Amino acid sequence: MKPSVSIVILNFNGAKYLQEFLPSVLATNYENFEIVVADNGSSDDSILVLNQQFPSVKIITSATNEGFAGGYNWALKQICSNYYVLLNSDVSVDPNWLTPMVDLLESNLSIGACQPKILSQKQTNYFEYAGAAGGWIDSLGYPFSRGRVFDICEIDQHQYDDEAPIFWATGACMMIRASLFHTLKGFDASFFAHQEEIDLCWRMQLAGHQLYACPASKVFHVGAGTLPRGGRKVFLNFRNNLIMMAKNLSWGELFWKMPIRFALDAISAYKGLLTGDISFFMAIAKAHFAFFGYVIQGKLSRSPNTKPLNSLQGVYGGSVVWQYFVKNKQQFDKIVPKAALN
Repeated sequence: MKPSVSIVILNFNGAKYLQEFLPSVLATNYENFEIVVADNGSSDDSILVLNQQFPSVKIITSATNEGFAGGYNWALKQICSNYYVLLNSDVSVDPNWLTPMVDLLESNLSIGACQPKILSQKQTNYFEYAGAAGGWIDSLGYPFSRGRVFDICEIDQHQYDDEAPIFWATGACMMIRASLFHTLKGFDASFFAHQEEIDLCWRMQLAGHQLYACPASKVFHVGAGTLPRGGRKVFLNFRNNLIMMAKNLSWGELFWKMPIRFALDAISAYKGLLTGDISFFMAIAKAHFAFFGYVIQGKLSRSPNTKPLNSLQGVYGGSVVWQYFVKNKQQFDKIVPKAALN
């Protein structure tokens, strides 16, 4: 029998998405899987919808919304399986999406997690913002993806159809070894949401495991890449990115890279202010104060066995900010040529 897979959908007021996208997940062509919806304190009729329309789906509930990180941590403690698939509620899947990822992980025990090709639900020939064809990171901690650099998503012309090592797998659809998730103590719950999957994947690599893109599997994601960039989303992205760097960079890199990041963040904030985006400016300012508060309060927990960032897979040794904003390179393969991947 094939290894057991638990597809775990973290839900918060997502009744509409469950109705729209759960049928495709239920139609998955794989012999040994279950679907679990972990409800994160929803106030809509999500539970009613599940009970009435999807009785075969298992439900576990929390009274409070603990965010993506905390939500998956409590949920996965209750689920026993060989593999977990963390799947957003706003994702539809190809019927044969599961088998290629299982086969990849079964073929190489050093691979801790992988992700499928993430395409846009609205424009299915385009990569989607959240992960595209596999996540990378630059030398200063800025994440980008094969097929997505900042806000530019490329057309899928099968240019990233190779199984390839990456730095991070998207939280929108990640398959991970269940035992490894628990060994690494799951997500950092203090992140709440945004970049917690990158932090987990970084820690995974520090522990000696690989991350891979598995483009033979494909899913379609509605996503939130076009939401307004101000407010809590920006705050969490900037704060969590700084915490992630402070946790996982080697001491030698930390002392010179963090000041550069603070400076680049400040430039971004003031650019927003000058264009009238006050909420963007305030979100970055609050993120910096929150980061320093996090450190001063002794909440920062450094990862053991840190290594130079460039020694890990899926790392671009230059600055994606420089390439994108100064040199106007807006495609992954223009920034990271194929020759550099060998």
